[in-house]
This record gives sequence, C-alpha cells and structure tokens, in this order.
Amino acid sequence: MSGTSCDGIDVAVIETDGRDRVRPGPALTIPYRDEFRERLRGALGGNGPVEAVEEELTRLHAEAVLHFRQEHPGREIDIVGFHGHTILHRPREGRTWQLGDGALLSRLTGLDVVADFRSADVRAGGEGAPLAPLFHRALAATLIKPVAVLNLGGVGNVTWLGEREEDILAFDTGPGNALLDDWVRAHTGEGADWEGALALRGTPRDDLVKAFLASPYFSRKPPKSLDRDDFRHLMPEGLFLEEGAATLTQITAAAAAAARRHFPRPAREWLVCGGGCRNPALMAALARRLEAPVKTVEAAGWDGDALEAQAFAYLAVRSLEGLPLSLPSTTGVARPTLGGSLFKASARLSQ
Repeated sequence: MSGTSCDGIDVAVIETDGRDRVRPGPALTIPYRDEFRERLRGALGGNGPVEAVEEELTRLHAEAVLHFRQEHPGREIDIVGFHGHTILHRPREGRTWQLGDGALLSRLTGLDVVADFRSADVRAGGEGAPLAPLFHRALAATLIKPVAVLNLGGVGNVTWLGEREEDILAFDTGPGNALLDDWVRAHTGEGADWEGALALRGTPRDDLVKAFLASPYFSRKPPKSLDRDDFRHLMPEGLFLEEGAATLTQITAAAAAAARRHFPRPAREWLVCGGGCRNPALMAALARRLEAPVKTVEAAGWDGDALEAQAFAYLAVRSLEGLPLSLPSTTGVARPTLGGSLFKASARLSQ
C-alpha cells in the first residue's frame, strides 16, 4: 500500500478466507527516499514522466516484498494485493488512476499479484473508493455497534457499521493530512506537523473553518469520494505558520464531524487509523467535535499502521474468490461489484 500521504510503502501479511476469517501477521513500513517522494508528488494529477515513476514505484514495491520475505523467511505467501499509488481520482468523469504495474511486480517477485482494484467499480458507476470498508466489517465483527472507523491518510474516509452485516456505509469525509502536510512543507520544508507541535502552538481561525465547511461536498449525500487535491483551492492564505497548522487541523476534524449527519444512527465510538491518529492535536480536535469516545484502532486490537495494507491483502483474496469488493452503500455502485486483475507469476526477472 502506498498512501496519498506519499510517506512510503506499507507491507503486511494476513491469513484470510476473504470473508469473516482474518488472522493478522507481521508488517513493516519502508519510507520513500526524499528524491523519489518528490518524483511521486510530481506525478500527481498525471503530470511529468508518469511511466518512469510507475516503473520505479513498482520496483520499490518488489524490493519491499523481498525485504519482508528476508525478515520473515518461513512465511508462505500465496498472493500479493498491490494497490499502487493514486495520482488522479475523478469518478464523476469515469477516471481513477493508480500507478503500479501488476505484471511487472509479479515477474519481479515470482508471486501471483492482484492489482487494479478500483477501475471496475468506477466503470460500474461507483466512486471507486473507499475500498477498505468490507475489511473493516470483518475486523469489527465482535465490536459493539454502531461504530465508526475513521482513516486519516491524505484524504479522510469513514466506515459506519451497524448491528447487522448489511448495515454499512462508507465515504470520504474531506481532507485528511494532505492540506496540513502541504502547508507545513511549503513553509518549513518538513513533511508533516510532527506530533501536532505547530498546531498546538497556534490559534485556529474559526471563521475559515466555517467557510471551509460551506463547500457543497459536505452536504452531498454519500457514497462520495475525493481526490487528494480537491480542496487545494481552499488552502488558507496569509496566515502565520502555527495559525495555518491549527486551522487546517481543525478543518480535518470538523469535516469528520460533519460526516455524522449522514449516519443512520450515531456511532457509539470512533476508531481512528492512518497517519492522523499519530497527531495529538488532531486527535484532541476530534475528541472535542465528535461527541463520542475517540480511540485509535489499537484499542480494538488492530494494527493501525498495517490496516490499509492488510485491507488490500484481504481484497486480493476476495477478488480470487469472486467476491464483491464494493457495495452500493460503500461506493455507490448499483449492485455489489467484483474487482481486481490477476497477474500470474512467471520466471523471475533480475532487479
């Protein structure tokens, strides 16, 4: 998994039947080198030498798989779920674009690979995102419900789960870390507001938070999804560094809180994952705005750092088993929709 924050590659192994049995295994994260991260950022929107970046990204994923297998030599791998990296997401135009060459990854690793998870959903009229909700449902089988699982990567997304298996709703909430990361990078050169230190020293502009929430997106009924840069035109201007960080932190939390209007019933608690859950300022903002207990997913016994990578391993197995990856209530497709493309292993190439 290469998330919209462009931090690096998450690798995780699970044992699963693609339904209700999930046994998590080891995981690791391999950060991108600064030079590649900038090349990847330069490809967002489909710009620059996209083909070269895609090949490099695929080879880095192959190295990550090799590194993982060297650390866990006794671990048998049957299938690799390869999400790639989203550089453009415009489902209303029938477009979603993930960099990542499944055939090349299969050749480099000598393993069967399932990739291209989103395009079938978009072709069927869906949003193509989020795709982790069915995995969240499997993990949350024993939890008291309703519960909301909030993932704060570059974009925020939520999965609402009710008591019955069919009680599931998912959609993108708004900005996750992307705007805040971009603000900090532009003003300091750092990749993020580490530990929320800048936001904790700043005073948010409540008028800007309110103006941000006036965007029609927040009142639009779900399912719905976002591109990483959909709100770039609403980036605050003319603020001090800490003031901007505090304002953008509150915007992310307020967008998550605005999602509650679409829930069939209020969530008893919120479980948070993604890079945002490591930001104390953001977690405190969520606790104030959500009016329900807010915890990291580790409180439920899940591994938040590995969750997205685990989800695409789970979806790879569902794809092999001919099971839907998306539902009308998670992406807006007319009916449960299959997805993923299988690339069978052949002779391994030299890296």
